[in-house]
Amino acid sequence: QRGDRDFPTLASLPQEDEATYEMIREAKTVGVFQIESRAQMAMLPRLQPKVFYDLVIQVAIVRPGPIQGDMVHPYLERRHGRGPKMPHHPSVASIFTKTEGVPLFQEQVMKLAIVAANYTPGEADQLRRSMAAWKRHGGMEPHRLRITAGLLKLGYTNEFAAQLFEQIKGFGSYGFPESHAASFANLVYVSCWLKKHEPAAFACALLNSQPMGFYGPSQIVQELRRVGGVTVHPVDVRHSDWDCTLEDDPRNARGQPALRLGLRMVTGLGEEAAQRLVTTRGQQPFRDAEDLCLRADLSRPQREALAEAGALRGLAGHRHRARWAVTGIQAQLPLFAGQASGEDAIVLPPPTRAEDTAADYARTGLTLGAHPLRQLRAQLRARRCRDSRELEHARHGSAVRTAGLVTTRQQPGTASGVIFVTMEDEYGPINVIVWRHIAEQQRRALIGSRLLMVDGQWQHVDGVRHLLAHRLTDLSELLG
Repeated sequence: QRGDRDFPTLASLPQEDEATYEMIREAKTVGVFQIESRAQMAMLPRLQPKVFYDLVIQVAIVRPGPIQGDMVHPYLERRHGRGPKMPHHPSVASIFTKTEGVPLFQEQVMKLAIVAANYTPGEADQLRRSMAAWKRHGGMEPHRLRITAGLLKLGYTNEFAAQLFEQIKGFGSYGFPESHAASFANLVYVSCWLKKHEPAAFACALLNSQPMGFYGPSQIVQELRRVGGVTVHPVDVRHSDWDCTLEDDPRNARGQPALRLGLRMVTGLGEEAAQRLVTTRGQQPFRDAEDLCLRADLSRPQREALAEAGALRGLAGHRHRARWAVTGIQAQLPLFAGQASGEDAIVLPPPTRAEDTAADYARTGLTLGAHPLRQLRAQLRARRCRDSRELEHARHGSAVRTAGLVTTRQQPGTASGVIFVTMEDEYGPINVIVWRHIAEQQRRALIGSRLLMVDGQWQHVDGVRHLLAHRLTDLSELLG
């Protein structure tokens, strides 16, 4: 509940919300259960989900089995009316209608066996079990002979029967029951609805559940600010709880609350110390950094963690002053209590923007200041690097050079050695595909870079944008 509004329950959530599906089709699904991987995000603009059952298909088809069984491309071609419809005998046509002739679900294969090969329900269940175990134990040959014979009697060709059975084997151990895929799809839709209509609450929950998923706190917060238009407040010992929380933000045009980063974001503090801090603050607000450290009984490493994270700014000023303020604090009365000390006269210069950025990432894993690549943009321009905003308008097939912070590297088992790299600049993500031979030849830059420059070919097909890498250059030294 927020203000005079109540969040809907799973049962009362608005169904088939067009704004939610629009977000899904644009693959703005960072942090969403099941559809946040590179493979899933690349499929969304191609599949173009419009209704709930499309999400059921999406969940089931981006799996090793359907990919290896060459089912994805035929499904998409038929879905969009570009490929020939698979001929079906009337007795089996209804089995594959919803999946465009592709066997995606276990129930479909069992029904096919019953209709085409006169299996009993018990025998069809045995087929399901055999599919799940055939790679380890074999045992599919009797089923192949029997189903093939049944399909031939219905007028199908040997070629069609062989192709269909290979698809059945291909998705075997990965094949979903339709009910399983539907349950996952329901969670996908609910998550996407929350992300679209309540982005602050959605991001807050993700941050409080870390570590999880493909993306870290920095990517979640960057997207929230960029796409969700939500104000994010830093960790502050005067306001932050252990978890990230929501705060009223009357200036937000969408009526969204602000997100307050929690003490859990501070590396080196720990939950026990953070809870002591929150409890002590509830008894009486802190006067200054010394009062905080003594009353919350913080160790020297814990004090330094808060100072370096910028969490003491409201009590002690910038990071340099905060570090000085927490140095040498001891639980004893001063000899001349209440009199000004020489420390008050010390003037410490504020940290540079680069120092603040480095400290932010070191202690909280993200920055709310200027993005690192915004600070380096002049140097990247000198290297003729385009930013992600410019790439949106690049011509398909053109040669481009770009650079970004490496946020994820994924190497799916079905990708034959291909590595999918996601980079980030000040305007958004950049998706890079690194073929196996490039990955092997330039492994050091691929694996070791925090800031990576990529020369390659820009591709933009069916709403999917990515860069095929030709050359990788490690620019991590610029971050220093």
